[in-house]
Amino acid sequence: MSVVTVDERGRLTIPKELGVRGTKAIIIPAGSFFVTIPLPTKPHEKAGSWLPSNVERKELKAMAEKSAFENAVKRAKRKNKFDD
Repeated sequence: MSVVTVDERGRLTIPKELGVRGTKAIIIPAGSFFVTIPLPTKPHEKAGSWLPSNVERKELKAMAEKSAFENAVKRAKRKNKFDD
C-alpha cells in the first residue's frame, strides 16, 4: 500500500514502485477514499471469452457514449445545473 498526495490542481502521483506507468485506470470516488481499477490495454481481447457480443466495437462505443451523455444530463438536471 502507498500513500499519495493530491496537489492543489487535483492531481495525484502514483509511486513508481507500484509499476503502473502508462497504465490507464478507472478511479471511483467512494466517500472519503477512491477505488482504483487498472484497465487492460486491450479490454476487448480480455473480455472476449466471457463477454460475447455480435455488435461491432464501434457501435458499442457509440452506445456507451450516448448512454454516458444521457446519464450526465439527467444528473445535471437533478442538481439544477442544466437548463433545457
